[in-house]
Order: sequence, then C-alpha cells, then structure tokens
Amino acid sequence: MSRAPNYEFQEWWNKQREKNNLEDNSDQPNSPSFHSIDVDNAGGSGAAVSVEKDRARSARQLSWVWLLRFQQIAGSLAWISNGLVILVRTANRRIITSPRADSASSRLYRVIRVFLIVVILLLGFEMVAYFKGWHFRPPSVASADVMGMVGIVYARWIQIRADYLAPPLQSLANLCTVLFLVQTVDRIVLILGCFWIKFRRIKPIASVDYESNAENGGVDVEDYPMVLVQIPMCNEKEVYQQSIGAVCILDWPKEKMLVQVLDDSDEADTQQLIKAEVQKWQQRGIRIIYRHRLIRTGYKAGNLKSAMSCDYVKDYEFVAIFDADFQPTPDFLKKAVPYFKGNDELALVQTRWAFVNKDENLLTRLQNVNLSFHFEVEQQVNGVFINFFGFNGTAGVWRIKALEESGGWLERTTVEDMDIAVRAHLCGWKFVFLNDVKCLCELPETYEAYKKQQHRWHSGPMQLFRLCFVDILRSKVSWAKKANLIFLFFLLRKLILPFYSFTLFCIILPLTMFLPEAELPAWVVCYLPGIMSILSVLPAPRSFPFIVPYLLFENTMSVTKFNAMISGLFRFGSSYEWVVTKKLGRSSEADLVAFGKESESEPLMRSTSLHRSTSDSGIEELSKLELSKKTAKAKRNRLYRKELALAFILLTASVRSLLSAQGIHFYFLLFQGISFLVVGLDLIGEQVS
Repeated sequence: MSRAPNYEFQEWWNKQREKNNLEDNSDQPNSPSFHSIDVDNAGGSGAAVSVEKDRARSARQLSWVWLLRFQQIAGSLAWISNGLVILVRTANRRIITSPRADSASSRLYRVIRVFLIVVILLLGFEMVAYFKGWHFRPPSVASADVMGMVGIVYARWIQIRADYLAPPLQSLANLCTVLFLVQTVDRIVLILGCFWIKFRRIKPIASVDYESNAENGGVDVEDYPMVLVQIPMCNEKEVYQQSIGAVCILDWPKEKMLVQVLDDSDEADTQQLIKAEVQKWQQRGIRIIYRHRLIRTGYKAGNLKSAMSCDYVKDYEFVAIFDADFQPTPDFLKKAVPYFKGNDELALVQTRWAFVNKDENLLTRLQNVNLSFHFEVEQQVNGVFINFFGFNGTAGVWRIKALEESGGWLERTTVEDMDIAVRAHLCGWKFVFLNDVKCLCELPETYEAYKKQQHRWHSGPMQLFRLCFVDILRSKVSWAKKANLIFLFFLLRKLILPFYSFTLFCIILPLTMFLPEAELPAWVVCYLPGIMSILSVLPAPRSFPFIVPYLLFENTMSVTKFNAMISGLFRFGSSYEWVVTKKLGRSSEADLVAFGKESESEPLMRSTSLHRSTSDSGIEELSKLELSKKTAKAKRNRLYRKELALAFILLTASVRSLLSAQGIHFYFLLFQGISFLVVGLDLIGEQVS
C-alpha cells in the first residue's frame, strides 16, 4: 500500500529552496550547510568554492613571482655594485702603478680636474634654467624678483658672464684662431712646394754612381771613402739582431767600413745577447766591434760622443747612424754617400723612413699619416729650398768634419739630433734629403710607448730653443735664415701648434658652450680642421678613410704635446728624461729576402761559423727564456687621468651644446669626447704587457 504524499513537507522544501537560491545570488557567506541534499544546488556551491580557491592560488603565485623578481633585481644590483667596486679598485691600482707623473703633468692634471668640477656644476645650473624655460626667455636682474632666489642667481650669472668672463675668452679665442690660420697657411705653402718639386721633378744630383760603375767594373776599392757605421742601443733585445744583421750585409767594401755596436744596456742578459751577435758576425769576416760604457751619462748623445772619441775615428770620413730598430737596405751607402762627392759644403744626407708595421693597428696607421707628411712635405721642401731641416737621429750619413766643427754631440737636451743640426746650420753647412731612399723601421704599437716618444719629441725642441736662442741671434748666417729658425722651425711648428690645438679645442670650445656670449664660429670648429686634415693626409693617399680618426686623434694628442712643450720651456724635471721607445721587433719581407740571399751565397761560411761559435747555444737558450717570459705576461691596458678628465669635460660640454641646439659644435664635442675616452681607457693600439 503506497504511502500518502506529504504536502506539508513539500511546501516547506520548496520555500527553503527558493530562499537558498536567493542567498547564493546575493553572495551570502552564511548559507545553511544541511541544504546539501539538493544535487543541483550542491554542484553550484562547489564551483563557487573552486573559483575562490583559484583566486587564492593566483594571489599566492603572484606574490611568489614578485618575490622572485625582487630577488633578481637585488642580485643584479649586488652584481653591478660589486662590478663598480672592482672597476674603481682596478682603476685606482692602474693609475697608481703607472709611471710617476712629473710636476708639470701633475699641475696640468689638477687644473683639468678643477675645470671638470666647474663644468659639471655649470651644466647642473644650466639644466635647471633649461627646464624653467630661461634659455629662451633669460630673466633680467630687474624682473628676477618674481622668479625666486634661483632666478635672481641665474640673472646675476648672465650679467657676470656677459660683462666679465666672455670678453677675455673671446679675445683668447680670436688669438688662437689667428694662430690656427697662420699654421694653415704654412701647411698650404709646404704642400704647394711639394707639388712644385714633383711637377718639376726636382731631385738632388749625385756626382758619382757607385752602383752602375760597380756593374761596369769602373770603380776601384780605393775610390770608396771610409765609412763608420754606428748602432746605438739600450736594452733593446727585441730588435738588436735585425739591425746588426742588416748593417753587416751593407754592400760596401769590408776594408772601407767599420761597424760600432754602442750598447748602453744595463741588463746583463741583453749585453750577453748583443756580444754573442757581434762575435757571430766577426767570425764571418765583418769588421764590427762591441762597445759598452760603464758610466752611462748623457743618454744617446753621451753614447755617440764616447764612440766618436776613439782614436781610429780620425781614419774615417763619414759616419752613418742607425737606431736599433732600423734596417737599411744593402745598397743604402751606395745611394747616400755619392752626394758628398764634390760637394764640400754638404754635412748631412738624410733618408726617409719606411715602416714595416704601418698597417698593424689604428695607432700605427695614424702615425704613418703624420710621419709621411713630415718626410715627404716638410723635410723634402726644406731640403730643396733652404738646405736645412732637423736631423731625425737615424738613417742618415754625416760628414765627420762637419760634426767636429759644429761642436760634436752635446748632452744638454734629449733631442741631440736637432741640436747638432741647428749648430751645423749656423756654421754654414748644408743638408740633403733623399725621399726615394728608404730605411725600414718600426712604429710604436702601444699608446704608452707613443706617448713617451711624443713627450720627448716636443719637450726637447723647447729645451733647445731656450739654449740656442742667443746663439742664433749672434750667428753669421743671414737674417732670413735666422727668422726661419726662430719663427718657423721653433715657434710655429714646435710651440704654437701644440699651444693653440690644446687651448682652442680642449679649453676654449667647451667654455663657449657655457659662456655663449663668446662665440667660436663653425668654420673654426669644423671646416678649418677638415682642411688641415686633408692637407696632412695628401702624402699618404691610402689613409684617406682614416681622415676623421686622424683629426680627432691629433686633437687628443694635443694634451700630451702641450704638457711636453711646457715642461721643456720651463725646465721641469721630465723634460730631461730619456725613455727608450718600446719596439716589438717585427721583421719585414725585405729582411727575409736579404738574409736568404746571404745564406745562398755563403752557405759554407755560415755553417762553419755556427759550429765554431760557442755562444750560439747560449743565444738560443736566452732567446727561449725571454720568449717564455714574454708569453707569461698578461696584457692589460692602463688608464690615463688627463685624457679621461678631458673626455668628461667635452662630453659635458656636448650636453650643454645640445640644450642650445648647436649642431656642429655638438657633434664635434661628442666625437672628440669619445676620442679622449677611448685613448684614456687605452683602447687604441696594442695593450701594454
């Protein structure tokens, strides 16, 4: 019997169901838990709980993601801070371990550092004025009261710079511009003179030709003059073998030539290596002697002076000088000595340098531009038109009588080659430059070596000018030659050039950005330096792609040249310091060919001499030892304080120029600042071992 339906319970159930649905729709948290008997409603409630759990899980995951990101950021900040600390420590260590700066360099660095601080402060002040709109509407002193204290200070600053700072800066800028124009005119005249020489095919004429006469059998050994060949060197173990070997195979009668190896090395192993090399060539029948001074005074000048005091020197008529890294071709003497024949007024025959490593890196390429202009333009033009130029210290042949009458080698400066050339010129002697006779040599491949070389080359002339100025005025040469020596040779090319290049582009140009009342025209900043660079690159046409790096690098080197010029002019300590230019001993194809021909012509003598020489095994061992030492050293770059400080000055000035929308000035300052930064970080050339 079926149970009767309970209508009362059904009615209650329906009411409770409707009530529960209303609570779910209004998100009421206090729903009765015993209503779970409704299957449909239980499913809806479970979905809601699942959504709440997903939301809670998403919040926790988001928190973990942010925690991970914070951890990564903290790790990155720790890595950056640690890197900065290491960078500062490394920079401090490399600056401290750098060679100690002289008093002039330290003073200059302190001035540059103060200048950098002032420029940074001015930039901050100008940035505030820029964001306030005062660059376009400068406040006046009368209306500055409504702009607050900053407006009053900026208005006063505008008045001070316009009335007191800009006029002297503008005068200095005008002076440097005039000097720049004079230098440009001088360079144009030299270029025109070089074109005239090439157009008219003007060349020195020799009265005798040893090469052609020797082929025809028309020259007797007695017709060859006695020639003394000197190779001064000091701790140059990388290049001594090449220079001695190249000199010993010179095509000249053996009985008419004597080779002096003038070793000033203070390293015992280097002395032994050079002695062994000299003994090897002595066993081959070459007249070569080894000289070493116990008292090493006067640097290279003292070394040459000591060698010329030997008694047997009076038997020789000419002396050829080659530095340790120079490799003359076998026919060098036959091409240079004939010009003395029948020309008793000729004192010096200077030949051109050729570089075996000119394409090694950017630094050597830029040096090649400079030296190509020096040889092909300056020395060739001066040699043809006035018979005078500065002796290069090597790859030249002197008449010994001219050396003696001019006073011989003096130890008073670090440019003994220029010293003897000036004194010989004042005595009336003439010089000849041979542009088509070349002597192989090396260029410095590291910025450190190049910087030391340039310091000596620019401090020495100022020493010499101070010492010989009175002698020039008292000499018996014509007033035209005196004027050429004083105004062109010394002042314009040795003093004015480094002065205006450093002052104009490293001091005045950045200051005009912060003192806009003093203007530097765009043609001074861009067009005139461009013309100068084009003129300088003309003798080396393959270097035209490097014309912009050459312009920037020359301005960068102006700080070194200016510092050296000041040191030499005011007799600071470093101006009398001689530092041997570090070379790497790179061989050229010409050397290999020359030595190959020698080995074919004298195989028996070479083999027997090598067996008889008891020191060759020692040479090999020492060479291996030095090679192992060289490879063991790690290469690193230095930091140069003055260059880095000037880099930040120029980059700061470029930011100020950008605020004023000065296009040419901005780009010049930007790229020049980058150039200083690259050089200051020692990123040009090979690194230092």
